[in-house]
Amino acid sequence: MKSLYVLSAIALLLFAGLSVTGETADDVEPPPDPTEEDLQPLVPDDLGKSKEGSKTDDEVVQREEEAIKLDGLSVSQMKELREGAEKHAFEAEVNRMMKLIINSLYRNKEIFLRELISNSSDALDKIRFISLTDKNALGGTDELSIKIKADKDTHSLHITDTGIGMTKEDLVKNLGTIAKSGTSEFLGKMADASDMTVQSDLIGQFGVGFYSSFLVADRVIVTTKNNDDKQHIWESDAGEFTVSEDPRGDTLGRGTTVSLFLKEEAYDFVEQDTLKDLIKKYSQFINFPIYLWTSKTESVEEPVDEDDEEEATPEEKKDDEEKKDDDEAEVEEEKKEDKPKTKTVEKTVWDWELMNQSKPIWTRGPKDVKDEEYNDFYKAFSKESEEPMARIHFVAEGEVTFRSILFVPKTAPTGFYQDVSKRTNQVKLYVRRVFITDEVDDILPKYLAFVKGIVDSDDLPLNVSRETLQQHKLLKVIRKKLVRKILEMVKKMDADLYKDFWKEFGTSLKLGVIEDHSNRTRLAKLLRFHSSDSDDMTSLLDYVERMKDKQEHMYYMAASSREEASSSPFVERLLKKGYEVIYLTEPVDEYCIQSIPEFEGKKFQNVAKDGLTIGEETDKAKKAAEAMEKKYEPLTKWFAETALKDNIEKAVVSKRLTDSPIALVANQWGWSGNMERIMRAQASQARGQDDFYMNQKKIMEINPRHPLIKKLLTNVEEDPTDTKSKDLAVVLYETAVLRSGFALKDSNAFVGRVEKMLRLSMDVGVDEQVDEEADIEEEDEEEVVEEEEEAAEEPAADDSEETVTSDPVEEVVKEAEEASEKDEL
Repeated sequence: MKSLYVLSAIALLLFAGLSVTGETADDVEPPPDPTEEDLQPLVPDDLGKSKEGSKTDDEVVQREEEAIKLDGLSVSQMKELREGAEKHAFEAEVNRMMKLIINSLYRNKEIFLRELISNSSDALDKIRFISLTDKNALGGTDELSIKIKADKDTHSLHITDTGIGMTKEDLVKNLGTIAKSGTSEFLGKMADASDMTVQSDLIGQFGVGFYSSFLVADRVIVTTKNNDDKQHIWESDAGEFTVSEDPRGDTLGRGTTVSLFLKEEAYDFVEQDTLKDLIKKYSQFINFPIYLWTSKTESVEEPVDEDDEEEATPEEKKDDEEKKDDDEAEVEEEKKEDKPKTKTVEKTVWDWELMNQSKPIWTRGPKDVKDEEYNDFYKAFSKESEEPMARIHFVAEGEVTFRSILFVPKTAPTGFYQDVSKRTNQVKLYVRRVFITDEVDDILPKYLAFVKGIVDSDDLPLNVSRETLQQHKLLKVIRKKLVRKILEMVKKMDADLYKDFWKEFGTSLKLGVIEDHSNRTRLAKLLRFHSSDSDDMTSLLDYVERMKDKQEHMYYMAASSREEASSSPFVERLLKKGYEVIYLTEPVDEYCIQSIPEFEGKKFQNVAKDGLTIGEETDKAKKAAEAMEKKYEPLTKWFAETALKDNIEKAVVSKRLTDSPIALVANQWGWSGNMERIMRAQASQARGQDDFYMNQKKIMEINPRHPLIKKLLTNVEEDPTDTKSKDLAVVLYETAVLRSGFALKDSNAFVGRVEKMLRLSMDVGVDEQVDEEADIEEEDEEEVVEEEEEAAEEPAADDSEETVTSDPVEEVVKEAEEASEKDEL
């Protein structure tokens, strides 16, 4: 059958070809004679208007007008609309302001979308408020939403809300003029600003948020409908503006559409991803739903057309016929309904997508929010995978009202303590749920920069720049309340949780004691240190509770580790008498304690400095001390005036030493050994003032009960000029320098004196020299090498030659027997 169909088709084609070729020349009409017009060269009339020719200015304007049009209006209608519209000129100051906006190098042009969405939100708030008393206010439409649509073909962006809308009078008044005082202040600040970045940041502070549209758009069209007026169109290119009645009638129902026709450098703002990022960054917590016109690709099932079936390959047709034959051969018990054939295709679907699904949980009461909601909000807000360590949710009222949620992360950020000056706050500032900035450095002090959260205030101006916020008086009030709330949250942590907190952020609180004078007392109660009476870290409150009766000072010792502090000669007498000593083991600890004048009425005393008093001295103890000082007066004078006159300020009998012979202490205003070590480690520190403190002479304290000191006193009384005594004094001084935490100026000289003392103790001559290494001449080395080579070349003994060998074990046994016989004899 198939072959018959093919042969029939071929025959029909041959017959058609013969019929065409069979026409004679007589059947074909000759062409008409050419006229004079036909002989002229063919040149298109619109060559100059085409893309191939050059464009005139009129054509450029015409093409722009064709590109700038509204839905429902043709190009001719738009042209007619513009010609019949009422033209208005901006006020002189407003016009000047517009030029500044357009020509300024605004570093953050994307804020135009934030401003327009904020305006839409305000319009929706107004109509919702009016609807509470006027039931007909929502008659145009019940929907309260914001919709954003981008058109890549015309490079335009449309923001539509169903808010209160504007009348014709409102358009002229609100979008054509600005309060004179605000404009004058704005222009004055623009003129005073020295930096272009500062100038650009001033935009938006004085009710000019709408005009930020001209940062990205050449032309702006506002279509609006108010319940009390007809629908009108406002249009401007920043030079002048026009207002006209919309010939389309009431298409909005109620509300406003702002259409931006973007500049070439702003074409990126019609991209879906860009718009999504901006909406989520600035407006994700707006009360009203924000929809974006988006596209996505979906797989859908579509019925197969007959044309698609005819396009099947011969193999597919053959398979279909075989299958059909098989189906006819079978006897079906039940008849099934025939289902239409479908195929899967990829289709682009456009729809409105909700952008602000996250709800501002801080607007709810703390009792109404579950722990899971807090944790989910924190993870979404901070981009952290772990749950927060602690949180606080509160509403502050008074001079300024704001809501806030603050979180403490479980771990400190990487590099948090490397450069404190470069810390940035992680608190985001919102005004009426509109994101303003996260670069307000003064919203929290740097020592609390680890805290993450949000602050939402209705009292701050919505259109405000970062530089202005830094100086805003209400920001100082917010900062004060935030710090108090954070410290209150930390104070309420249980013991186990506070251990984890202190491990991560304890150093930050110590820095706070140094920086934050107003909260120093609160911070001091949160401090934790190592102590001689506690294995765990202790608070200053616990130390005060454990103080002895009549103890006037809180003693502390600064060192690089707890072991070093506990073995220091400065704490010997204190620990022996049962006094508790605080050990400062971090570099910032000594700075921190020095910043606290007193705590709970008790003053701090550094046990490594002069003026240490241990308890209350009795008259008997004072007389004994005076007698001891008089006894050792020859030795102390000899130290200060002869042996160590270039190294120490003075020498005194110590009240703090029990086991060590000698120690060096700084005066009340000098640096301790630990402080000197810290300052030396700061390579970038200026050396002028530091050298003054480091080169100050120290006070030497001697232990009158130590045998070395007693012997030295005897030697000095017998012969003050004895060289050995002077050498011993110098060695004692240098060992005291090391034990007291200071650095030796000449370590090589110290090593040489120690070696000299070792020689004397081992009866080795002080002047005895080291044996010189014998130099082996090259010739002798060659002779030795030749002898070794000759010995290696000597023939080995014959195998037949008997060799006498002995068992090593037998030799050892034999030697042991001989030794035992000698012992018996």
